[in-house]
Amino acid sequence: MNTDIRNLRKDYTRQRLDEGDAVASPIDMFRTWLDEALNTEGIIEPNAMTLATVSAAGKPSARIVLLRSFDERGFCFYTNYTSRKGHELAQTGSAALVFWWGVLERQIRIEGRVEEVSSEESDAYYNSRPWGSRIGSWVSDQSAVINGRDVLENRLAELTDQYDGVDPPRPPHWGGYRLEPLAIEFWQGGVHRLHDRLRYTREEEVDWRVERLSP
Repeated sequence: MNTDIRNLRKDYTRQRLDEGDAVASPIDMFRTWLDEALNTEGIIEPNAMTLATVSAAGKPSARIVLLRSFDERGFCFYTNYTSRKGHELAQTGSAALVFWWGVLERQIRIEGRVEEVSSEESDAYYNSRPWGSRIGSWVSDQSAVINGRDVLENRLAELTDQYDGVDPPRPPHWGGYRLEPLAIEFWQGGVHRLHDRLRYTREEEVDWRVERLSP
């Protein structure tokens, strides 16, 4: 079977993104775009984002994670600190995020510094999760090689018995990260691949410069 994808293409015609649409804070603009994504039919998990990291040796990797909160300080997600991404974040302290909302013909790219959130923030989010998800954080030695699915199933059974009727504590190897943005780019698909790109870059602690980029 010949799978020919050379001629798969879509012309983006939904809307434009002009300099006049840019507000002073990219966080406010992100909030507006996310709200639109949350209220647009056909977008599955609008808070899903690609997290790209790089090792100390310069080897990149990427995966999908979920945005759990954001404010002027940055964008927060939660994971296993001993996972591949956890090790790479510890090595470099930098990462990039990408949101893609195809229905809206939009993407957002974010680059910046990453640090762990406070224990209090991690505890608060962990305790808000469903009981099964909290147990799952204990079950998985994320990114480690295992011999089969039964390793997870057996460990899950053990922990289910151990914490039956009890709220499990947050694992010491699990918690949150906050990406402090240094650059945020808003991308709106355009006709003939002439996409609109507005990039915010941080000039001072609170000030941002807005520039249009060529597609």
